[in-house]
Amino acid sequence: MTKAQETGELKRRLSDACWIGRSLFERNKTSGSSANMSFLYKDRVYITVGGSCFGCLTEDSFAVTDRNGNVLNGKKPSKELPLHLAMYQKAEGKVQAVIHVHSFYSVLWSCLPHKGEEDDVIPAYTPYLGMKLGKVRLVSYEKPGSEELFSEFSRRTGKENGYLLAHHGPVAGGDSLMDAFFNLEELEESARIAWELRGAGAANRINN
Repeated sequence: MTKAQETGELKRRLSDACWIGRSLFERNKTSGSSANMSFLYKDRVYITVGGSCFGCLTEDSFAVTDRNGNVLNGKKPSKELPLHLAMYQKAEGKVQAVIHVHSFYSVLWSCLPHKGEEDDVIPAYTPYLGMKLGKVRLVSYEKPGSEELFSEFSRRTGKENGYLLAHHGPVAGGDSLMDAFFNLEELEESARIAWELRGAGAANRINN
């Protein structure tokens, strides 16, 4: 790949990230400056800067770090960078992009007790959750941005594409930005269906 082609590919990924951010923001899947997103390119992590709003992302809204979290372009990354680094490390190349938001139904579902369901926290009532994400693991509550959260997330993280942070929100990965976006959408939709069907004994679950 020539230098011009590499520059074009990076700009395309940044453009995709900005579009995804706007789409999520405009559809109330995130609000304020609570969300963060990253992708890998040339063994570098491009992640939204701390305090950025998904509704107004630009190509300048991304910090660049190495795989250990060392900042390379002087911009302050999201404080939840360690969540992204953990997914990249544990997925062993399978995950190339990560999105974390505080979407409504996923947060609602994360606030319910799920004793005994921590390794399969969102029930599958349609085949699409299993097709896209498989089982979604619950990560026990720790204060957002804390070392305790990062440690617990790293402990719970494997090769899955979806996780639910208790009392916090979803984290979705994928083999591209668009794949991570689609996985996040499916996770949120599955949480919505589960919320609407809670207590409905007649609803049949699908075994993933």
